[in-house]
Amino acid sequence: MAKSSKMTTRKRKSLPKSAFGVPSKRKYPLDTKGRARNALARVAQHGTSSEKAQVRKAVKRKYPSITNRKKGR
Repeated sequence: MAKSSKMTTRKRKSLPKSAFGVPSKRKYPLDTKGRARNALARVAQHGTSSEKAQVRKAVKRKYPSITNRKKGR
């Protein structure tokens, strides 16, 4: 598995708003599958219910193969 590169401030600022799970706040970047998976995990821990729904919808739209299923189900 390839290690994803660290996101710099310059790279994050260069991303369009549409590349974020919560575009209005530019939270949870979704530019790679790894970051999309991480966004799902982080929003599950710290996001509001509306942010959770927004991030799940954005990830599903951009990466349909990624699901947020709990292991063992």
